[in-house]
Amino acid sequence: MHGFKLFALAAVAGICFMAATPGMQAQISVSIGPEPACPYGYYDYAPYNCAPYGYYGPEWFNGGVFIGAGQWFHGPAGFNGHVNNHFDPQHGYKGAMPHPGDKVEPNRSAPPKNFKGNETRDGHGHATPAKH
Repeated sequence: MHGFKLFALAAVAGICFMAATPGMQAQISVSIGPEPACPYGYYDYAPYNCAPYGYYGPEWFNGGVFIGAGQWFHGPAGFNGHVNNHFDPQHGYKGAMPHPGDKVEPNRSAPPKNFKGNETRDGHGHATPAKH
């Protein structure tokens, strides 16, 4: 009986302690939003900025439409496509970048006709050296 009284006292003390503790609200939000509307595709790593003309090779386009990257990837399982990482800011690129909503320049096709890739990517941020 002594054990039960101790347990009841501890339970009452715990309830009082929880009632006196200020309430905290956790806010968790998961949202990836719409796929970026970039004229030549977007990088496959956050923050998914638009990639410049020449970054992606022909495997990344279906009928001239970019198949996606990152969380919006629409390619087949096991996909690996060529990129030219000289146009990647993580590799030192500091040139012009398109913005979401920009249109493809009339004199440029997507991808470039003379594309030269030096790396392959899977659409989810994983890269390997290109095999020629």
